[in-house]
Order: sequence, then C-alpha cells, then structure tokens
Amino acid sequence: MSYVYVFLTIFLTVYGQIAIKWQVTAAGAFPADSQGKLLFLAKLLLNPWVISALAAALLAAIAWMAAMTKLELSHAYPFMSLAFILVLVFSALIFHEPLTLPKIAGLVLISAGIIVGSQG
Repeated sequence: MSYVYVFLTIFLTVYGQIAIKWQVTAAGAFPADSQGKLLFLAKLLLNPWVISALAAALLAAIAWMAAMTKLELSHAYPFMSLAFILVLVFSALIFHEPLTLPKIAGLVLISAGIIVGSQG
C-alpha cells in the first residue's frame, strides 16, 4: 500500500502543475503594475481549477506522509523523479511545448536515476 501512496503523491503533484499552467496560460500576461499583479493573482487564487491544484498539493502531502510511515525516505524519494518525466510528457502533449533532444536525454538520465536510486 505504501507504493500506492507514493504514486498518488506523484499523480497529485503532476495534476497540480498541469492545472496551474493551464489556468495561468488562460489568464494571460502577468501585469506590470502592482495593483494589476494583485488582482491577477487574486483571480487565479479564486479560480476553481487553481483551488483544485492547491487541494491536490495538500492531498499529495498527506499521501506522502502515509508513504513515509512504511518506506525509507532514501528508497521512496527517487520515485518522485517520475513527476519530472510526467510533467515533461504532458506539457508536450497538452501545451505543445517542445520535446528536444536534451530534454529526452534528461528523461533517460532521470529514469536511470530512478532505477539505481530505488534499489535496496
């Protein structure tokens, strides 16, 4: 069950990042003036999708705490690197961000790190 909590943490983290990027992009450019910035951020904080992303972060923290009751941090934490991989893939699919050769090389290195870091 501990691994379910780890993967729930990853899923919720990725969801939050994607939802926030989606809503920030939809909101437009960040204003230059101080009052405009505050209003921009206030609107985002009241946005239901952003609220769900913040709730996902809280739930991710709770799931992580549950995972930590059974797993060693040094064993479980490398799995969190999967969030980098998933965010990169989803950002390419959803937001059409470029998936370049250096990014792909980074994914390979992260994947190797997950495999090595999660051993024993």
